[in-house]
Amino acid sequence: MKLTLIGAGVRSPLFAAVALRRAERLGLDELYLLDTDGDRLALFTTLIRQQAREAGSLVRISSGTAAGAALEGARHVVITIRVGGEQGRVIDERTALAHGVLGQETTGPGGFAMALRNVPVVLGYAELLERLSPGAWLYSFTNPAGLVTQALRDAGFARAIGICDSANAAQHAVARFLDLDVRDLQADVYGLNHLSWTSRVRHGGRDLLSGLLADASFRSGTSLSLFEPGLIDLLGVWPNEYLYYFYDADRAVAEICRRDVTRGEQVRDATASLLAELRAMRPDDDPGAALARFHAYHRTRSATYLAGARHVATQGEEPAAWGADDEESYAAVMLDVVEALETGGPMFTALNVPNRGAIGGMADDDVVEVSCTVDEHGVRPLPIGTVPPAQLALMRAVKTYERLTVAAIQSRSRQLAVQALMCHPLVLTYPRARALVDDYLAAHQRYLGW
Repeated sequence: MKLTLIGAGVRSPLFAAVALRRAERLGLDELYLLDTDGDRLALFTTLIRQQAREAGSLVRISSGTAAGAALEGARHVVITIRVGGEQGRVIDERTALAHGVLGQETTGPGGFAMALRNVPVVLGYAELLERLSPGAWLYSFTNPAGLVTQALRDAGFARAIGICDSANAAQHAVARFLDLDVRDLQADVYGLNHLSWTSRVRHGGRDLLSGLLADASFRSGTSLSLFEPGLIDLLGVWPNEYLYYFYDADRAVAEICRRDVTRGEQVRDATASLLAELRAMRPDDDPGAALARFHAYHRTRSATYLAGARHVATQGEEPAAWGADDEESYAAVMLDVVEALETGGPMFTALNVPNRGAIGGMADDDVVEVSCTVDEHGVRPLPIGTVPPAQLALMRAVKTYERLTVAAIQSRSRQLAVQALMCHPLVLTYPRARALVDDYLAAHQRYLGW
């Protein structure tokens, strides 16, 4: 089986490590790395081939910059791209902050700007995949994952799935806290990408989550520590960590401004340093040392994940690790899905797929983040039913924004783009939405052309 990774950037060795460990179970015999940056691709291909040697793996590691060769014959394709690179992310975040709203790459205006650049390119790859490898599955890690998956589904790509490891954080937290095998747990997840809630985590039919939500030691060691205890009591469910940006938006913006550095700037500078060091090390001469340097970079990057929010939650003390950005979680969800599709499963996980009646109040073709079952017959959302009115209202507002954004991209309509941001709960006003659209279109003109 050929598995292709589109976007062989700084997280590709993390993905490859998990894929290589599971190669026999998956029937994987070729991992193909595709990237438009040939120099960066060569660096990470060297690292991944070293991983394969250290693991004694027989999986063939191929790479190239030509999409046709990468997609032809592939049965499963992962796409994780960032059009405009890390500097594009920095522009997105700083532009939003200049208008007094959240500067974050997936939530709010930053996610909107990323979608403008990423969606057309993702659709282009999907069209080529349909021609060269009909029947292949496409997994989108490309942010904003829910909106990108909505665009793929609206364009008719029925085997497109949005993947996000944060969707499954609750059951992983429960498993760690109670020392259980996460595969023995089943969660009820509902919402949108980076805007979801987990109402239950069951083990042998018994819900474990409700009792843990009131446990101070459980809260302090997980992303629940982001939120005020009263909010968790009010909700009575596990909120996705990115809901911090909605439930405490003013404090989130204030903390980013106080730190005077955005997450995008941190990642941009750390990535540039890594790439410079790897080039200077000449990885082909000592791939083991280069791989060790990569792992050191990744540990630093993980430590700064949601750093501003975590600083607030712990009053400036070093917070406990959540495991939110660890190596296994990044690739495990997608590879679990591949294994279930290939071997018959079944397995249960939260994915970004069309609603199809799972969540009451959402349209059947709305892409939602929801618990699913996966087996040889495909991916099916599990019935959730009615959800609390306040959560549904937030979901519907953000989904309206997402669908208007997709329509704006498809038609290259500035007016629809402004309408989209006016519907987003973190933007709302016409003057701010208009100014953000104007600034983003100007800043990213070379990628957009409208």
